[in-house]
This record gives sequence, C-alpha cells and structure tokens, in this order.
Amino acid sequence: MNRLKDATSPYLLQHADNPVDWWEWSDEAFAEARRRDVPILLSVGYAACHWCHVMAHQSFEDGPTAQLMNSLFVNIKVDREERPDVDAVYMEATQAMTGQGGWPMTVFMTPDGHPFYCGTYFPRPQFQGLLNAITKAWTEQRDEVVGQGRQVVEALTSRGPIGGGAQAAQAPDEERLEAAVRTLAGSYDRARGGFGGAPKFPPSMALEFLLRHNARTGDAEALAMAGHTLEAMARGGMYDQLGGGFARYSVDASWVVPHFEKMLYDNALLARVYAHWWRLTGNPFARRIALETCEWMLRDLRTPEGGLASALDADSEGVEGKFYVWTAEQLREVLGAEDGDFAARLFEVTGEGTFEHGSSVLQLLADPDDAERYERVRDLLLEARDRRVPPARDDKVVAAWNGLAVAALAECGALFDRPDLVAAAEEIAGLIERLHASASAGEGAGAEGASVNAGDASGSDAGGGGGGGDAGGRLVRTSKDGRAGANAGVLEDYANVAEGLLALHSVTGGVGWVRLAAGFLNTILERFGDGSGGFYDTADDAESLFRRPQDPTDNATPSGQFAAAGALLSYSALTGSVRHRDAAGQALAVASLLAEKHARFVGWGLAVAEAFVSGPLEVAIVGEDGDERAALHEAALMATSPGTVVSVGRPGTSDVPLLAGREPVNGSPAAYVCRGFVCRMPVTTVVDLTRELRG
Repeated sequence: MNRLKDATSPYLLQHADNPVDWWEWSDEAFAEARRRDVPILLSVGYAACHWCHVMAHQSFEDGPTAQLMNSLFVNIKVDREERPDVDAVYMEATQAMTGQGGWPMTVFMTPDGHPFYCGTYFPRPQFQGLLNAITKAWTEQRDEVVGQGRQVVEALTSRGPIGGGAQAAQAPDEERLEAAVRTLAGSYDRARGGFGGAPKFPPSMALEFLLRHNARTGDAEALAMAGHTLEAMARGGMYDQLGGGFARYSVDASWVVPHFEKMLYDNALLARVYAHWWRLTGNPFARRIALETCEWMLRDLRTPEGGLASALDADSEGVEGKFYVWTAEQLREVLGAEDGDFAARLFEVTGEGTFEHGSSVLQLLADPDDAERYERVRDLLLEARDRRVPPARDDKVVAAWNGLAVAALAECGALFDRPDLVAAAEEIAGLIERLHASASAGEGAGAEGASVNAGDASGSDAGGGGGGGDAGGRLVRTSKDGRAGANAGVLEDYANVAEGLLALHSVTGGVGWVRLAAGFLNTILERFGDGSGGFYDTADDAESLFRRPQDPTDNATPSGQFAAAGALLSYSALTGSVRHRDAAGQALAVASLLAEKHARFVGWGLAVAEAFVSGPLEVAIVGEDGDERAALHEAALMATSPGTVVSVGRPGTSDVPLLAGREPVNGSPAAYVCRGFVCRMPVTTVVDLTRELRG
C-alpha cells in the first residue's frame, strides 16, 4: 500500500496498491520534489473513467514502469471530482500545449507547480519513453524546461478576470435570446436530434433554455428541437432501457452506442429537463423517463447516509459495457424462444450486433403495441441482468451534484405526485446541511430586506433546514461513508446546493431551506466575486494555484457563474433583494457576449436569462393547510413561465418576504401572482390561478 491508502476518494483508493509511490496533492509532495530536485508527475482522473483504468493497468500496476516513475519523479494522483480547481488550471495548460484535453490527464511540472509538458493517455511503451525523455531534458536542458513552464504560466495568467457586467452592459435581452435559438438551429441535427456530430453529449442546459424560450414566446422551432432531442436520447442506447438512467455520452451521432459510465450530474439535470418537457406538453413519454431516471438515481446511487454517490463505472469485469449489452441468444436464454425473439425485435438486438463481439446495446425506437408483454419482458431481463457482475460505484458524495439532484427529485416528486421523491430530496438536503455545511464565516444575507428571519424551523410550513441560519455558510465539496472530506467547496457547490434548496422550498414550504440557501449565496457574493460582475470558481481564501480558475461557460454541468446567477435570481424573487437580482444580472452579462456564436456553451446562462426577462413570476399561496391550499400549490408548481418561484405558508407568515402581508380571501386560501413584488389581485380557485399564470 502507498500513501493513498488513507484517501477518502474512491478513485485514489483504486491506486492505493499500485507499486507507484503516489502522493496526494499536498504541500509535502511539492516540498519532496524540491528536496530531491526532480520534476512532479501529476496524474488526474476519476473513478468512472475508462481510459484512466486502462492506463492504470498498463503502467501504474506495472513494476518496471512504477520503478521509473518512483526514481525519476514525485508522483501526485488527483481525483478531478474532488479537486476541480486543480483539474481546471492544469487542463487549461494541457489544452494550450496540445490543442486538446481529456482524462487521464498527465502533466509534468516543476516543483513550483509550473507545467512544462502535458498530455492525456499514453500506452505503456510510449509512457516509459516519455519518462526517460523528460528526465533527460530536466537534467541536460533545465533552463529551457523551466523557462517553458514559466512561459505557459505567464500566458495563462496574463489575462484579467473574465467578469460579467463590466464587459457587457446587461444580461441577454429578448433579441439576444432569439439569436441564440437561431444559432442552436444552425448546428441542430435534424435527422437524429442533438447538436453537431459524434460524439454527442446530452445538451441538458441548452435543452432547458429551449423549453423555457418556448414557454415564454411560443417558438415552435425551439420546442421541436428540444422534444426531438429528448426523445431520440431516451429511445437510443444512451438510455438504459431496462434500469433507467443515462450514460455519459453517445460515441456515434445516432445515440446508439454510449460510453457506459453513468454520472449523477447528467441524470439529475436530465430528470429535471424531462419533467419540464412534460409540464410544458403533457407528453407521457417525458413523464416516464423523468420518473425512471429519478428511480434509478435512488436505487443505484443512494448511500447509507442518505446522499447520492457520484457515478457508476463504464466497466465490469474489466470490460466496458459488459453489464449492459445483450445478444439474441442471451435474450432467448432468459425469456424463451418466443419472448426472446420479441425482445430482440423490440430492443433492436441484431445478429451482427450494434456493439462489440456481436452484442447489442438495447434501444426502444417505438413504444410496443403490447405494453403488458413489454413490461413483463423488461422485468425479467432486468432481474437476469442484476445477477451479472455490476460496474463499480464511486461512493463519494459531491455537494454540487447532490444539489442538482435535490432540485430534480423535489420537482419530479411534486409534479408526479411522488412524495417519496420529495422525501429523498429532503434527506439529501439534510445530509448536505449536516455533513457538508458550516456557518463559521460571513455576516448576514445581504441588504435591502434580503435576509430571511430565523423563525421557527418546525411544522409543515417551516420545516427543513434551519441549522445554518442566514450567516455566510461554508461548504466542503465531498463526503464519503458519513465523513466530510478536506477539500473546500467551489462555486458550483455553493450555487447548485442553493438552487436545490430553493426548489425544495417551492415544493415543501420549508423556510429553513431558504435560510440555508441565503448563507451560501452570501458566501458567493462575499468570497467569489471577481470585481467586474463575474465570479471565480474558487473562494478568495482557497488554496492558491498558479492561476485562480474561472470559466463562465457550461461543461458537463452548468458553469458555476450561471448556476450562481440562477440561484441569486430565485432568491431575489422570494425576498425582494435588489442586491441579489443585480448580482444575477451582472453574472449573466457574459452570456450576452457568447449567446449568438456559442449558444451551446452558455445554455444555462440563457435559461436563467429567460427567467430574468420573464420576471420571474412570484407566486405566494397563503392559507391553512388543507386540500384547498394544496390544490392552489399544485397549480402554481405547474406554471411554465421561466424560473417561476413559489412560496406557501399559513396566514401571518413573515419568514419569507414574498409571503409577508398576504392574507386569505374571505377565509379561503389565496394565491398572489407577482412580478418584482408587485402583485395582481389574489385568486382563490385553481381555474383563476391557472389563468393568471398563463396571462
């Protein structure tokens, strides 16, 4: 066992028995490199990464290769999901030097942390040759090597903060949002759905934007692009037709063959998008996929502590996809000849196969005529598959991704009358509060009435959260087995957790969730700002790297900056805080610069901008707990106006400013529909509320 044996990261623990003398990222590792006067070899990956496993088997488990690494370098292993800041700055260097990036990422750098040679996956013979070549250059051309590293650092650090409001006057307006839709249409695959060619990743953030744009404007093309893509993804091999849940991406342009790893963040984002598609259209297929995705998250990712694990591996028994693929013969073995042939036709399992070695990835290109037979066959196949060796699971709980799941589970539970999903969202939020959060820093939730009164955190209207108050709360990024990790939360952790907590409040009325979100948003404003309207990805007191990471564009998840803008905007709608709304608008301004040419990379910013343009709507529902109030609450949650916030409470509630001063009408529960805290006349029936929301 090497130094990784005490790590909390499942990815690092996968390397704990390597013959490589790995170090975790630490001051001690850099001091050791200076003491030995050798370069550092930084290897960055994550537990569900297929090519990370391949390089580990070929090189890091190989004795002669490990001996070279140990004698010539100080070797540091980093889990990119635990340290996204380290990953971000060295990935930027890798892309600058090579024109591309990916994982495993392999970086050679000076003992001061300056990268001078970067790459990704190297087969063992090339890797061994590279180790010797780097050492030769370090020994014989030290000044040139160090100078190259210095030039890279200077080039990457020469630009100032990316900012927001200082570089563009305002958040995207209606004209820019229209232009972004046209840009997406220009790269839209009209035959197969999605944008661009292979490989195809789920464009969750762009799809959310298109749905919101249709809801606000009625743009039929926006809805058609979103609906076609959502259906194509869920009918193809990227969606697990037996167990639910989406794989990371499709290696082809037709959504047939996935890269089989399953990530929490993809599924949390997609469950919410499919739920919003259903809310907009009533499409039963959208409802089924949203629910199955939620059920998969809870069945396969739930941890004993109540959180959700990060991912499932792509491999099982060392073979990518083995757990998921079938041959026609295997189908007949499980189902018998008649049902086996039915399943082969239904799921596109061919004699030649759509994957490797004659096997096929299951697809469901059309709904079966015999739904009962389909359900029976699917249940039998799932039961048989459960007897296979499953992929490994990365058990660490990441705050940001669990925040995304809180929002998805809460909304799906409310929209589809599944209280178990809402309860799961509350349990995850409770784990984040208990294990990831503390309120040891910050001073209040902001000016202009933005703070949420402490109040009583008990009872159906005020339950949930409450331990954090409205001081500036701090987050740790990960936990595992009920133990908090040592790494500080980054911007996306604060933003996505706040977003999830505010969505949970809309569904449950729990005031404590708003208070907890207020503390995290206060920390964003106090510690992440870049001075020009944008946000850095790390706090001002985070570990100093050779560059403070900042990327306002979306990647696999919403950018921290746009996620922060969305949560700030929702909070301002609940509290009337001008400070939070202004901060949201400034953070969105960079999307104005990118909306027309690079809409795919600012999808979440455009989705939040749709809410910004729409108001967003604020719905306050006041009355005693009961069926009448519940019916109004349910109708409010069906609102399709982008970014609508909902708050529900008893008469006299003042803990959330949106509810303050609102009263029932003639003793009946009432709903107030507002924009900017200016409300129309209250209504008491679902019919009238629905009319108000549509108006």
